[in-house]
Amino acid sequence: MKPCDLPDHLTLHGPPVPPKFAARRLARAVIKGEFTPAALHEYTDADGRAIYWRIRARLADGSKWMRPMRVRGMVYELGEPDFGDKLKPLYRLHEIATANRERWVFFVEGEKCADALAKLGAPATTAGSAQSDDRADFTPLQGRRVIVWADRDDPGREHGQRVAAKLRALGCTVEMVDIDALALPEHGDVCDYLAAHPNATAVDLMAVPRLSGGEATAATERMGPRVELLRADAVKIEPVRWLWEGWLARGKLHILAGAPGTGKTTLALGFAATLTVGGRFPDGARCDLGDVLIWSGEDDPADTLAPRLAAMGADLKRVHFVASVHDAHGRRAFNPSTDVAPLLDTLRGGVTPRLVIVDPIVNAIAGDSHKNAEVRQGLAPLVELAAEIDCALLGISHFTKGTAGRDPVERVTGSLAFGALARVVLAAAKKPEDQGGGRLLARAKSNIGPDGGGFAYSIDVVAVPNYPTVQATRVLWGESVQGTARELLADAEIDTDAGGEQRDAADWLRDLLAAGPMDSNEVRRAADANGISWATLRRAKKRIGAESEKAGMSGGWSWFLPKVLKDAEDAQEKYVSTFGESEHLRESEAIGREVF
Repeated sequence: MKPCDLPDHLTLHGPPVPPKFAARRLARAVIKGEFTPAALHEYTDADGRAIYWRIRARLADGSKWMRPMRVRGMVYELGEPDFGDKLKPLYRLHEIATANRERWVFFVEGEKCADALAKLGAPATTAGSAQSDDRADFTPLQGRRVIVWADRDDPGREHGQRVAAKLRALGCTVEMVDIDALALPEHGDVCDYLAAHPNATAVDLMAVPRLSGGEATAATERMGPRVELLRADAVKIEPVRWLWEGWLARGKLHILAGAPGTGKTTLALGFAATLTVGGRFPDGARCDLGDVLIWSGEDDPADTLAPRLAAMGADLKRVHFVASVHDAHGRRAFNPSTDVAPLLDTLRGGVTPRLVIVDPIVNAIAGDSHKNAEVRQGLAPLVELAAEIDCALLGISHFTKGTAGRDPVERVTGSLAFGALARVVLAAAKKPEDQGGGRLLARAKSNIGPDGGGFAYSIDVVAVPNYPTVQATRVLWGESVQGTARELLADAEIDTDAGGEQRDAADWLRDLLAAGPMDSNEVRRAADANGISWATLRRAKKRIGAESEKAGMSGGWSWFLPKVLKDAEDAQEKYVSTFGESEHLRESEAIGREVF
């Protein structure tokens, strides 16, 4: 039956005509030709108001006939509304718009499949056929979690890949059903799967096999590269979402850098502690309650990180440390340069941190941290993680030695890409004791708000609540200060001459030993990680009056500040190195002498 054989319209007289009645009248010529009415699919706006319909009829052999139906004035007629330069709505838009945003949404091919999933309680939508996605408005799915379930044929696969790319461009978390693993016939779709599994539930749907990241990439590569364009009018304009107004933004990368001894990790843990209790930031602003995720390649959670958090009043139930990775080879340490993808999978299981701390951020770079391209490539997975889970990402770094007086962003160790990729760069500095002491946090750069200004702070050593023999550092905030970061740091920092470098090292070592004795080998490793030479470390030890002691004939050497050892009962047993002993250290102990 040709379209020209059908009635063009149905005039509405008297009471409103139901859409189903109008659809039957407009399709009566087709129905008389042995087609059976199958469905009338209603497309609405986000508020549930009808925009147009799609009439579906079928023959006994499975042939189908579909036509759009619209209302113009007082007339029902075949055809779509005139959308002009606007995009067409997705199917079941009202249900999608009102569904819990934490739920996964299925994107399928065809209204029939979307209705079938919706009947099981699974939010589902479609753009229509495999050729309809180019004019569809995907923005209502922005930032949502979507499972794309394509039909099992080449047009369906290509349609699924295009849809997945559009959704990812809108910040969606996208997974794709492995249609080849479902044992469906060629051209098989969602309805065929449900016919083969008549007792399936919404829970069962979430368990269907998905393509892994590599398989999804391979599927895309088989299609060849595709470039997606996003029209500006399809972008949902949003304000920056701040954890701390002007300082820590959700979904963005931040860098906190400074010289050794400035207490950068303690500062970061201070932010974390504030977030876990919904406390106040240095400017008095109250923050929303949230969880924190921490990975540290330098500090142990048991004797350093957790004590510091506890000392600052953190709710430890809201803090999660990245521990180890389990893979086909067993258990191993987490590597931020390679393990971000499995970490993201773990977070999707229910942990939703609002702040992620990576210390040091340079460990996320598998290649040369001084090469722009390799830094950008290495940071990309972390930046994507922050965007997907909508958290503030805070990376800890150091200043390059001998750069005092320069722009703080340029001083961040490694490639300039660290400072360029970060939306906010924070800089920490410390005044020498002979200049009055004190520390300063300054905002060196912000692409999403004002820069400049800062806050004075100090680092205090206190006993950890409920652990009287354990001491830890905490941050105490002072008054706000004005000026550019370069000016503020210039006033605070000492010159980086030989004497200044030794004072920096002495301050760093004093802070390191403030919590209690440390294995001498561990001290040296930490100094190496902070760019402090062996010779400078020995002079710093002497400068602060640190002492050393050997634990028995076979025990290792420990460094400590005398007053800390006096206050810490049985301290030697409480501070055991987690590192293996170096050959150099064992050799010197064999002759009863400390190597340091």
